Amino acid sequence: MNLTPEQVAAAQKANLETLSGLTNQALQSIEKLVELNMHIAKQSLSDSMGNAKKALEVKDIQQLLAHQAEAVQPMAEKIMAYSRHLYELAHETQANFTKSAEKEFQAGQKKVNALVEDWTKNAPAGSDAAVQAVKQAIASANNVFETSQKAVKHAVEVAQANLNNATDTAMKNVANVSKAAKKK
Repeated sequence: MNLTPEQVAAAQKANLETLSGLTNQALQSIEKLVELNMHIAKQSLSDSMGNAKKALEVKDIQQLLAHQAEAVQPMAEKIMAYSRHLYELAHETQANFTKSAEKEFQAGQKKVNALVEDWTKNAPAGSDAAVQAVKQAIASANNVFETSQKAVKHAVEVAQANLNNATDTAMKNVANVSKAAKKK
């Protein structure tokens, strides 16, 4: 079961390709985050200037309160939209990394299975118990990985549902506060 120089080189090449793919995925996520933040910065500057101009036109306290009430809901909506975008970006990045990890795990699993099969063909007589123990250990590791993946996917789904519920509740509260402030 000695590795040949060709096998080592192929493994190193595969690892380099994996690293390159993960790095590209990370850079794409960073690029999307920078684009989102630039968009938010430009929009915030524009909104701030508009609000400042309106504030300068205020003649009494009633107009000031009305102006503030008008500004609250759109600001809250934008904060929630930004949070949602950040969550989606993080989720997308995590999903891409998970997909890469699963692919690498499956490739590694195939290599280990091939090595075990090679080993069992050349195993000395009477080593059946050791062969079964190795195969059982591999099967257990695979089960642990699959169970972990299912748990992570379930946790992500629960987090998404909770985020959606929190967003809906927050937006309803902001709308109620805004309506109440306008009535005053």
